Amino acid sequence: MPNPTLDHSPNAAINKTVSKKFLDLPVPDGKVQAMYIWIDGSGENLRAKTRTLDFIPENPEELPIWNFDGSSTKQAEGMNSDVYLYPVAIYRDPFRRGNNKLVLCETYKYTKKPTESNRRHSCLKVMQAAADHKPWFGIEQEYTLLDMDLRPLGWPKHGFPGPQGPYYCGVGANKVYGRDIVEAHYRACLYAGINISGENAEVMPAQWEFQVGPCEGIQIGDQLWMARFLLHRVAEEFGVIATLDPKPMEGDWNGAGAHTNFSTKLMREDNGIIEIEKAIDKLSRHHIRHIQAYDPKGGKDNERRLTGRHETSSIHDFSAGVANRSASIRIPRGCAEDKKGYLEDRRPASNCDPYSVVEALVRTCVLDE
Repeated sequence: MPNPTLDHSPNAAINKTVSKKFLDLPVPDGKVQAMYIWIDGSGENLRAKTRTLDFIPENPEELPIWNFDGSSTKQAEGMNSDVYLYPVAIYRDPFRRGNNKLVLCETYKYTKKPTESNRRHSCLKVMQAAADHKPWFGIEQEYTLLDMDLRPLGWPKHGFPGPQGPYYCGVGANKVYGRDIVEAHYRACLYAGINISGENAEVMPAQWEFQVGPCEGIQIGDQLWMARFLLHRVAEEFGVIATLDPKPMEGDWNGAGAHTNFSTKLMREDNGIIEIEKAIDKLSRHHIRHIQAYDPKGGKDNERRLTGRHETSSIHDFSAGVANRSASIRIPRGCAEDKKGYLEDRRPASNCDPYSVVEALVRTCVLDE
């Protein structure tokens, strides 16, 4: 694979050696750089800005509430543009390192009510209500690497690679593109404290996946959003774009999902398969509600992906099966044999808000709403 840093993007043109010299400069004693990160009004994009602290924060509650221009992020009007940033989670910064931090934030209006894109607020309430059930989640985040011409990385400029088949978990320069980016992201997540459990090349060339979890409750949303931030930030260093579009290439190419693995304490115990089957029955009666929660456009993005082809179910029908990757819900073969474990909801789109996904699962399967 050609080195992505040779791409003719503005970021790739920056002299990385000079940049690194400045980043290696020692920070004065007692000073900490804290990058505040939030979800903007699209419900998909992340924004960030940095402030200097005079202490090393250990808990989000120690950090000052900040604000930003919401009129530039589709979260407020220009005549009343201040939107508040409430810190909710802290991670180690793999770029600045040392005592510097990455800070995940919720967004609140001037009325101190959550913005429309703040899905974490309601998700947290649901997770607190279901805390005794110990809901665990793991999300398989698929994404595609693009060059600055918005073409999948490594694809011919005026044609297409060979048909799908050799690329999934592939090895070799003619089968995978962008492994350096993937490895850098993996290491950045581990350094930051993300519970990343693996990565692999996916079915479409230039498409990859990483997995976050198992995480209990609200942690899955916090950690996946931070892992997404790290993905975009690492790709930026290479002059490459990481897109979460659920169907970046039309035609006979796989789309991208965020398959969500879910279990409760009872599902994980002996004969938990009974609880798994109960959950699937509940999910079958709320298919439309879940489809609406599983991408930022209320299902419109998933219409392009959930066609019944390319290892997907039809968006119009609910289905379930053991080891069936073309079903809405898959019960892993090992769980069926052990009669306990978890279910995999294969419907969430790659650009879903994980807070909305896991909130919907808990409301349906645990709280019986």
